[in-house]
Order: sequence, then structure tokens, then C-alpha cells
Amino acid sequence: MENVTDRTSNPFGMRPPCEQYVAGYGDANAAFHVVGDHPGVHGGARLADGGTPESARTGSSGPATDADDDGASAIDGVGVPFTNESGVRLQRALADAGLLADPGQRPTVTDTFLSYLHMCVPDGTPTAREYTEMERYFDAELRAIAAHVLLPVGERATRHVLEQYTAQAAKVDTDMAALHGTEIRGSGFLVYPIRDPSEWGDDDHDRLVDALRALQSTDFRREVDLGRFLPGEESWRVR
Repeated sequence: MENVTDRTSNPFGMRPPCEQYVAGYGDANAAFHVVGDHPGVHGGARLADGGTPESARTGSSGPATDADDDGASAIDGVGVPFTNESGVRLQRALADAGLLADPGQRPTVTDTFLSYLHMCVPDGTPTAREYTEMERYFDAELRAIAAHVLLPVGERATRHVLEQYTAQAAKVDTDMAALHGTEIRGSGFLVYPIRDPSEWGDDDHDRLVDALRALQSTDFRREVDLGRFLPGEESWRVR
């Protein structure tokens, strides 16, 4: 099923119950979904041209409306995931792997989506309860995107993805230096954990780029066209 939207920022109109948040950014039909922790760790940025992306609004619970768009004001320092210093380091690796272009405050994203476990801008580190309260927003966004490959960034995001979307959590040690750029098969997803870019060593950029390039050279989508069993020429591709 294809999502029909021309919105790159917050394509599903997420409105979490917090004053400031950074919603997802990218291709609503992405094959790759990059999952960060929260904006305080994997920061966001107001757009360089002074515009206000949908995800950089003062939040209210529920879907976006025209009234929200007209009345909400921009929040300095938030708007697009992974636009702090370490986030741009990750963007550069994703660009070298062909997953995005123009790394920076507003990357050009095709076939990739960027978001967080906890999209609200926290005062310090979110509590376990706060992560739990935000989980439904993350899960809804993840299932709407329905990417083929999940790229959790850092230990918390990796642990959450392994626990919720694979049967491998008990078997995998979340040693991020060792897991970085390796493949784990999930429940309908491939998972490629990424070490937090603030901790990257000399070879972590190249390890990730090489792994993602190698993956893209395979039939990683694993789709079958069932349209051949139907009248007409329309394609119907399923996993």
C-alpha cells in the first residue's frame, strides 16, 4: 500500500501531547527508516531558510489541521531529525551510501525516513514512563512507513527495535561497537543497528557505508508481484 502525500515533514500529521516536538521527516514510502532516540540526543534544527516545517510546531494531541498550521509558531532549534553535529555526521554516511543527498539542516530524502522513539523535546532524559507514553506515536509512524530496513541509532533505539520488532532481543548483546552496520533479521524487517555517531571511531563511517551499499546490491525488498494473477496489467507487490 502506497502512502499518498507530498509532505516531507510530518507526513502523517502527528500531534503528540507536548509543547515541543520533532516529528518524522522524509519519504512516506521509504524502504529505509532511521530511528533515533529523542531530539535532545539526535537533535533537530529549524530550517535554514527560516521556514517552519510541520514537525517544528508547538504540539497538540491529535492529527494536524489547517488551524494548527496557521496558529502554531516555529521553535528555534528543532524541526528535522539528526541535524545536530553528530546527526549530520550520520547524514554524511547515509549520503555516501545513497540514502539521502545534501546533508545538513534540510537533507534531500528519497526512500529514507528519519524519526525518533520519543519525538517530544525533553527536559533532560525522558523517563521510562515518558518513553512508554510516546511509543504509540512511534509505532504508528513505523507501521505507516512500513520500511523494509530499520536503522536504529544508539543503544536505546536498537534495544527497543530488537525487543519490539524482532525475535532476536534475547540472543543479541547490544554492544554497539560490534553491532554497528551488521544485519539482524526481524519480523518483516531487516535491522541494521548504528552506533551513536557521537561515539564513532575512524572506521565506523566506512563500515556503515559499505554495509548499506552491499545491502542495496541484493534483493533486500523481497517483494513478489501478485498482479500477474489478476486481470489487467496493474502491479500488486507484497512482501
